[in-house]
Amino acid sequence: GTEGKIKAAQFARERKVPYLGICLGMQMAVIEAARNLSNVADAGSEEFDHEAGKKRFTPVVYHLKEWVQGNHRVRRNEDDDKGGTMRLGAYNATLNPNSLVAKIYGSTAIEERHRHRYEVDIQFRKQLEEKGLIFSGMSPDGRLPEIVEVKDHPWFIGVQFHPELKSKPFAPHPLFRDFVRAAKEMSRLV
Repeated sequence: GTEGKIKAAQFARERKVPYLGICLGMQMAVIEAARNLSNVADAGSEEFDHEAGKKRFTPVVYHLKEWVQGNHRVRRNEDDDKGGTMRLGAYNATLNPNSLVAKIYGSTAIEERHRHRYEVDIQFRKQLEEKGLIFSGMSPDGRLPEIVEVKDHPWFIGVQFHPELKSKPFAPHPLFRDFVRAAKEMSRLV
């Protein structure tokens, strides 16, 4: 379950094991960092509160309530039907030029495909970055976290988007290609 995923992110972060968190995997990494680095002991996601029917967590991941689709802004309330409340399709992101992901992509401007309802809450950015979880990719308006990395870790990346949607067997997505390279390199050290 989700608590096991959070523990897996913690294991990878603490033991310097390569980690690629995709969508929920990025959210689990952020929750883990909030709990264990930033002292938000009850950090969690609104998604899990909705499943339980009661508030159990400080939501560092929240239900998407506003986004731009085409040329207009879409807004939803927390109580609205969840149908159609999904950030879906291709969106641009701006990468920190000194980040590992910028090196992997060979660029600071990317476009990736999304399919999710929950986002990392930008309100926690400063306190998480002070503890070493770097928001290395953001939406062009700076409001939505797209990529996180762990500072001083050989390869720890979480992405909100789905790189598998742009990957092919003989043309792997740059993140998959570099993750496999990092995992092979780590296996030689063990």
